[in-house]
Amino acid sequence: MEITDVRVFPVDEEKLKAFVSIIIDDCFVVSDIKVISGTSGLFISMPSKRRKNGTFRDIAHPLNSETRKKIEDKVLARYREAVAGQEHAAGVAPQGGGDREKSGDPAGEGSSDPVPEGQTEL
Repeated sequence: MEITDVRVFPVDEEKLKAFVSIIIDDCFVVSDIKVISGTSGLFISMPSKRRKNGTFRDIAHPLNSETRKKIEDKVLARYREAVAGQEHAAGVAPQGGGDREKSGDPAGEGSSDPVPEGQTEL
């Protein structure tokens, strides 16, 4: 399994930092992954749906910790890159540093999945 694209849609909320869509092997998309700011730092939350009893159930999720780590590392690296790009565009010095994975659209083609209303794609 290879994560071939990561698209970040930042939001301006206290704990929720972004919605993310990933493309796996250029043929399968998982949307509505959330980047959350917790007490121990950033983490991801897989897409879920509220049940009638008020609890949540994941719609899609990794089956083992190795796959979860692979997804989380790629998503958070792309999120940090997107945030640094926004800060740079606004004239603010970016925070942090380190190696950042780049995820682009090598074919120069857009995505067929829509950008959530009120958000812009980076």
